[in-house]
Amino acid sequence: MKNLFAGAAIALMGLTGTAYADGHANYPERPVMMMVSYGAGGATDFQARIVTMTAGNEDALGMPIAIINKPGAGGRVGWNWLATQAEADGYTLGAYNVPHFIAQSIKGGVEYSADSFEPIANWGADPAVFVVGADSEMNSMTDVVDFAKANPGKLTFSGAGLFVGHHIAALQLEKAAGVKMAYIPSNAGGAGAMKSVIAGEVMGGVNNLSDAFRAAAAGNVKILGVFDLERNEFLPDVPTLKEQGFDIDNASVNFRGVMVPKGTPQGIIDKLAASVPAMFENGRVAGKMKAGGSPMHVMNREEVLEMWAAREATLKELLAGL
Repeated sequence: MKNLFAGAAIALMGLTGTAYADGHANYPERPVMMMVSYGAGGATDFQARIVTMTAGNEDALGMPIAIINKPGAGGRVGWNWLATQAEADGYTLGAYNVPHFIAQSIKGGVEYSADSFEPIANWGADPAVFVVGADSEMNSMTDVVDFAKANPGKLTFSGAGLFVGHHIAALQLEKAAGVKMAYIPSNAGGAGAMKSVIAGEVMGGVNNLSDAFRAAAAGNVKILGVFDLERNEFLPDVPTLKEQGFDIDNASVNFRGVMVPKGTPQGIIDKLAASVPAMFENGRVAGKMKAGGSPMHVMNREEVLEMWAAREATLKELLAGL
């Protein structure tokens, strides 16, 4: 037992030494801001406010985290700002969405790539789902595909933007089913895309499971399929696309977490990497995420670095094929 405590003390001294060496032993000394590149009320914003709610606790950062929204262009506006204008001082964090920002950087036209940011920790993995209005005559993905085959290009469906998880799921569905559909990206993120389905402005939509879970619970939509390798615990009765006969993997699953701009001092990165995963695992956080139909998947910095690299390789192949 003495050896255990001695080892823990040495580890803590190592962390403290790194912080002091970088001159950031007392970080954070003021509240921290986290940029969400989607609008208020969407899944990323909703979850970001939950997972950061205990940041001010002494066993977390000891300072609150305030959310600031910079929506637009499927996340491009916010991530461009984070990569090119935000201070790399540890007081400006960013919420990431993968595959979104990686896919966008592969397709080009943005000022960021995976090398523009340093991951801290991952809080969730939110698969895409296909939804239709509650009064729709479609009750399965077979119904959706049959309509699309009979009416090429006339099945309208919404998503959060271009080259986000929703769009990747849509591209995969068109390829797997051999159909042409009309994907309509929303300028208001996932929340706006869901509103289009509920209002009957489109015939269906690809959205986050968490957004769809709440909309279905309110009786506003039906969820017809999950773009993942297995059924989700929040929707045990909804089959995957693969179960319904479509060769679609989990490339569109939306991983969410925290990152900082490249150039942030290593001592601050180390402190965030040590404290943020535990903040995500707080019991109150987990309870509120579960109540909101938001799947959690906590990963540390090393695991996120591996995930980013793997997703980038997969997306380069996928997007080249599409």
